[in-house]
Amino acid sequence: MDPILELRRVTFGYGRTPVLQQIDLHLHPGQFACVVGPSGAGKTSLLRLALGVLQPNQGEILIAGRTLNGRPAPRVAYVPQVETIDWSFPVTVEQVALMGHVRRRSPWPWPDRKTRNAVRDVLERLQIGDLRKQHIRNLSGGQQQRVFLARALVARPDLLVLDEPTSGVDMQTAEKMLHMLLDLNYEGMTILMTTHDLNMAAAHVPWSICLNQRIIAQGKTTDIFTSEILTETYRGEMQVIRHDGQLLIHQKPHHHRLSDVVIDPVLGHETGAAENGEEEGTGDENEPAAYRTISV
Repeated sequence: MDPILELRRVTFGYGRTPVLQQIDLHLHPGQFACVVGPSGAGKTSLLRLALGVLQPNQGEILIAGRTLNGRPAPRVAYVPQVETIDWSFPVTVEQVALMGHVRRRSPWPWPDRKTRNAVRDVLERLQIGDLRKQHIRNLSGGQQQRVFLARALVARPDLLVLDEPTSGVDMQTAEKMLHMLLDLNYEGMTILMTTHDLNMAAAHVPWSICLNQRIIAQGKTTDIFTSEILTETYRGEMQVIRHDGQLLIHQKPHHHRLSDVVIDPVLGHETGAAENGEEEGTGDENEPAAYRTISV
């Protein structure tokens, strides 16, 4: 099966500042992949190259076997980071979703009834149908993210590209977003996303690309999320714990205590027995009150 996205020996930089070097990757129809790496690793630039927004200094980028050559990528939809959107722009949820219609070929610049019905179906599927007349600034972070996912789906793309789709939302909202993406992938949608959340990626995304200006590793997430590969990717000691088929990933703990770096912290008032006027505990009476043991 031919790749839907292919980058061949791609190098890119802003002026004399290198961002990506000798990138070789391919994504096949039906794959769900994420790009992980530290800030400044080139993740967003990689997505923008795949979209045809940026042009490589060297190398070749192909969508469905055709070189982009400076053209926008066909049948590729993009969901940007919520932090990059002007939420004060006077537009409703439904109007944003209808923008996806522009990417499709139509003899008319305005949507017909069939298109409006399709938009409403997408909004209902993403559980924001009742918000279609709401201004986008009045939505929660998770709802805002789903609005731009709706815009992308209305375009009926072959490849869905998302930049940090779980950033700026709580854990439960992020979980719901990823399960929506898994449902879309199960139906055949090819997905490429970036993320900073390694644990979320390990639990949901089958294929990962570890990037830090160059590709450190790519493959099955369960295979390449190792301490060695992630330490090289993030240039800091990373720990990977495998237990009962799950991965737990975190940066290696600091080699100091809080009291070593914060000598005299300002703390809140004590609660418990001392607050009720009872006798304080067995700690050293000369020790600062904030550190005494209090019997309750």
